[in-house]
Amino acid sequence: MDRFDAMQAFARVVETGSFTKAAMTLHMSKTSVTQLVQQLEARLRVRLLHRTTRRVNVTADGAAYYERVVRVLADVDDAETSLSGAAVSPRGRLRVDVPSPFARLILVPALRDFHARYPDIQLDLGVSDRMVDIIGENVDCVVRGGQLTDQSLMHRHIGDLQLGVYAAPEYLALAGKPLHPHELQDTHHRIVGFHWARHGRAASYAMHCAGESIEVRGRHALSVDDGNAYLAAGLAGLGVLWLPEYMAAAHRQSGELVALFEDWQLEPMPLYLAFPPHRHVSAKLRVFMDWVAALMDGLAPVARHAGR
Repeated sequence: MDRFDAMQAFARVVETGSFTKAAMTLHMSKTSVTQLVQQLEARLRVRLLHRTTRRVNVTADGAAYYERVVRVLADVDDAETSLSGAAVSPRGRLRVDVPSPFARLILVPALRDFHARYPDIQLDLGVSDRMVDIIGENVDCVVRGGQLTDQSLMHRHIGDLQLGVYAAPEYLALAGKPLHPHELQDTHHRIVGFHWARHGRAASYAMHCAGESIEVRGRHALSVDDGNAYLAAGLAGLGVLWLPEYMAAAHRQSGELVALFEDWQLEPMPLYLAFPPHRHVSAKLRVFMDWVAALMDGLAPVARHAGR
């Protein structure tokens, strides 16, 4: 038994709650992972995991051992990093998941700078607005907008996206230009709906002006769960949109979108980097998160009232 492989297998089973998921993230067979954990338990003469048909739970002894194993694995990673010279030039594979508009308009156009600084980091980029199982899918970090619902994740607040309300000229020509947000409620006006994949509910938007507040949900003929599809629907004249400034700017300048309710204020959308708890933050992940945070600080810095 390779003790390092066994500790790594055990830690991944604890983190994923499954031998099958652990095997997938380690690129090993389930049988191999099971054997490594069994051999580790035999060597330690203690039960580390409770196994049922549905779930694997860590025992009290296993939880205590896991905390030490994580530190050992982190120390090994740091040792290899320093010997390989990766402390100066981090290297290795990073799995990152980001929203599709953020990837298209902000992250990907800036990646030449990142790769120029860190040429030995291989970035595997997942692009979606779905809710990613960070631990189960072995993702190093995700970029997400809105309030985080999984409080178990570690996170870093990297920006606040300014929002505005927009519609295509074709839509306004047919429906008329609304002068007050309440006109979007239960009238002939339509919005483009956006439903968050993590809970399936349509988004609503709080708006404020001169002491008046209103929360707009509106009626939609189309609701989507992808940012690029949401923007495309608005450009096609299918309804009113709530958009971050970075998504709307070019289309507003070209005349494809018209700003509405410019006297009204919307709460900015917080943007976060989230990553697994108890997982060692490697040098390659640290420099990537720092780079993304610096990128957003120049585009949509964290608002002062947000506590930073």
